[in-house]
Amino acid sequence: MPVTTSTPEIVSVKDLEKRFGDFTAVDRVSFSIDRGEIFGFLGPNGAGKSTTIRMLCGIITPSSGSGQVAGYDVVRQSESIKQTIGYMSQKFSLYEDLTPVENIRFYLGIYSVPESRWDERTGWALGQARLEEVKDRLTRELPPGWRQRLALACALLHRPEILFLDEPTSGVDPITRRHFWEFIRGLAREGVTVFVTTHYMDEALNCDRIVMINEGRIVAMGSPGEIVAEACPGEAKATLNDAFIRLMTRTERVQGPG
Repeated sequence: MPVTTSTPEIVSVKDLEKRFGDFTAVDRVSFSIDRGEIFGFLGPNGAGKSTTIRMLCGIITPSSGSGQVAGYDVVRQSESIKQTIGYMSQKFSLYEDLTPVENIRFYLGIYSVPESRWDERTGWALGQARLEEVKDRLTRELPPGWRQRLALACALLHRPEILFLDEPTSGVDPITRRHFWEFIRGLAREGVTVFVTTHYMDEALNCDRIVMINEGRIVAMGSPGEIVAEACPGEAKATLNDAFIRLMTRTERVQGPG
């Protein structure tokens, strides 16, 4: 059973760490996320973003530290976490030799959605993905943006409390990205918590709060405006992209080349 608390936090981690042999991918990170928040997790390639998400989703076990997701312990209750969350990876995760309808039915079974609700949830998913007219085509024949919409709809079939999105708009066109974020903001208004990683700074501006991470360590935390103001003091025209570059460069300079 999940731990019952009065806190508004749906995610809370303390000194979470993941080591692979002598390599520390995530180095004692601590943060919390409120229910209904759009929470951004930004950093360069190899910074530890995907490893953190995989620990929070119950896919891999932390080496040390503690955390809870939707009231479940990330170490002891990983299987319960998987049934509570929605997860969309940066690599397309559906079966390309199945049709959209077949993919939806497969994930309805994976998420243990009662069969009595399958027709309703299938119709909902096709509508959200705007794929009604191509529901019986092979998924591999669909454009990348359409496949991403299908993957997002499948991640929401069981009405999760929190949705993890790992670079969800990588490789899709700007119009698709805009529609994607309109949908994400709508989910947040309905109370769904969204944890998202992205390399697009314009997308990160949609987040209520952001954590920036580099070489496994948190280097900044706050709203987009707060991070820009702190990283680029006195620079009225500074952008989140400017702040990101400055923070990542500053971390590399402090830690040195080796």
